[in-house]
Amino acid sequence: MNHSAHAYHGHHHGHHQGHEQRHSGVSWRMAAQATLHCLTGCAIGEVLGMVVGTAAGLHNTATVVVSVALAFVFGYALTMRGVLRAGLPLRDALKVALAADTVSIAVMELIDNTVMVGVPGAMDAGLADALFWASLVLSLALAFLLTTPVNRWMIGRGKGHAVVHAYH
Repeated sequence: MNHSAHAYHGHHHGHHQGHEQRHSGVSWRMAAQATLHCLTGCAIGEVLGMVVGTAAGLHNTATVVVSVALAFVFGYALTMRGVLRAGLPLRDALKVALAADTVSIAVMELIDNTVMVGVPGAMDAGLADALFWASLVLSLALAFLLTTPVNRWMIGRGKGHAVVHAYH
């Protein structure tokens, strides 16, 4: 009896530092990494959407819709890749990705597309146009800066990317 209690205590001690650190607040670095991870997926989808929309000569609204849809797809895909690697079944991995990234991607896309639509001529600038890429970089940078605190707050509350970190 006493032996197992001691073994448990020893086991618990090893994990103690990790728990303490987690409760003392989420590091900005962890939040930034989660945001960057999401941003990568968003950026891939966003750029592809803009490229497809612009190349196909779609209306701005249609281009934004395509970009947002692709941003969600790639954002979730990147998260799922990591979670699936941890050995989670596809259905559970999808649930984790949805829980982790929905708010993050939504906030990011909102900021991103607001900037893209708000910068005069950014949406009308062609893919060869520096204004298009400058606006996209600016919008993604802004999205990153504004989404990081959101992610930090969510991870601190055990939501968002905290769900993913459980599988790393």
